[in-house]
Amino acid sequence: MDTLTPAKRSYVMSRVKGKDTSPERIIRRLVYHAGFRYRLYDPRLPGKPDLVFWGKHKVIFVHGCFWHGHEGCRRHRMPKSNQEYWFAKLEKNKVRDSLHLSELCEMGWRALVVWECELKETDILLERLKTFLKE
Repeated sequence: MDTLTPAKRSYVMSRVKGKDTSPERIIRRLVYHAGFRYRLYDPRLPGKPDLVFWGKHKVIFVHGCFWHGHEGCRRHRMPKSNQEYWFAKLEKNKVRDSLHLSELCEMGWRALVVWECELKETDILLERLKTFLKE
């Protein structure tokens, strides 16, 4: 049972940002301090990747575990109310994400998806980012 009224829940959900989120800022800080420079949200590429490395033809997507359906993650829980709506919405997000990744691959770009829950282990994440960007 939701503890908020439908109006309050609607207000709270309307405040969820799509750009410049805390996880994105953490990734940007790690990448920048590792010596890599990037562009943000380039609309010319499918999915408007969060970080774009034009010279390397590489992109990084920072996905929230709930919004993008991170399987096996505790943050990816189906809400108890209005489940039909949420199931359809989250499935549509997953389909759209995979479509964008395949379009980027066809264009010759390499993509890395970083999940919100991976931000806890910044040392491991930093090494993963460096490895991806140096390849």
